[in-house]
Amino acid sequence: MSLDLVKTVTFAVLHFSVGFTVTYLLTGSVAISTGVALIEPAVNTVVFFFHEQAWRRFAARKPTAAALPAPAAGAWFPRGACAKPDL
Repeated sequence: MSLDLVKTVTFAVLHFSVGFTVTYLLTGSVAISTGVALIEPAVNTVVFFFHEQAWRRFAARKPTAAALPAPAAGAWFPRGACAKPDL
């Protein structure tokens, strides 16, 4: 079994345990705690999917010239990087 799979399974067990324990301490109900511990990770997984999609779109945007910082006065640029021709 790969390390990623082991880490995923152990994280899922921890996630379920924490969700169950916190909900049980708040409600005292095994049924409600079990429901929350099972439903919350499922909902969280869907939300995470859309979160990743939003970040992928954000990262794919190309910066516009207005978004790039202007060079400081007297800034040094390597040869060929400056808009001015060499004299």
